Amino acid sequence: MKLPWSLLAVIAVASLASWGWRSHVSAQDARQLAAHVQPGDIRMISSETCGWCTTARRWMTSEGIPFQECFLERDAQCRADYVARGGRGTPTLVVRGQTVIGFDRARMLQILDDKAEPSRQR
Repeated sequence: MKLPWSLLAVIAVASLASWGWRSHVSAQDARQLAAHVQPGDIRMISSETCGWCTTARRWMTSEGIPFQECFLERDAQCRADYVARGGRGTPTLVVRGQTVIGFDRARMLQILDDKAEPSRQR
């Protein structure tokens, strides 16, 4: 079955628009997180085989978001903390003491914004 050129063009334009929107949202998330995060605010519990952990690590590193990381396979304390937090998947992010399962930038920002210094809240 051959697809008409017009359908292929629509698919291409939609794909480019989607990619552009994701890039815009990613950059916006980075700016907002950078404005709220302090060193020590984010700790990522990772697994060496976790693709989402790699994605989160690369994004936070490239955007200059300070974070600490530990690996379940290498660090007994990291593994114990993971289990104590429910051990439901990696990455498990600890943002100012609150557990975030998965790389959820919006939830991270919400936690950081909710606990912003009083002078920065209004």
